[in-house]
Amino acid sequence: SLIESTNWLVKKIEVNPGSKLSLQMHNYRAEHWVVVSGEAEIQLNDKKFFLTDNQSTFIPLKAKHRLKNPGTKLLTLIEIQSGEMISEDDIIRFSDDYGRIYK
Repeated sequence: SLIESTNWLVKKIEVNPGSKLSLQMHNYRAEHWVVVSGEAEIQLNDKKFFLTDNQSTFIPLKAKHRLKNPGTKLLTLIEIQSGEMISEDDIIRFSDDYGRIYK
């Protein structure tokens, strides 16, 4: 689900148990992640931490980040992107389980 404007976008993200998204960064956008259900393991640069229902974190510009679901139920979060460019072209992937590496 998407809600968007010129400099922001709101997105619902679901991650299956045991799955993770790519290790990535963005040059032109920051992100706020709000967990609405499930458990999230967040990698932000060199640190890792966990969030659960109603907890959130901020992903600044140019920070390497990854989202993983270490739990046994579906992880659902709301991602709010904001910045000068909101585009899928603003993704630099460093590691990806699905073979999508763009450096």
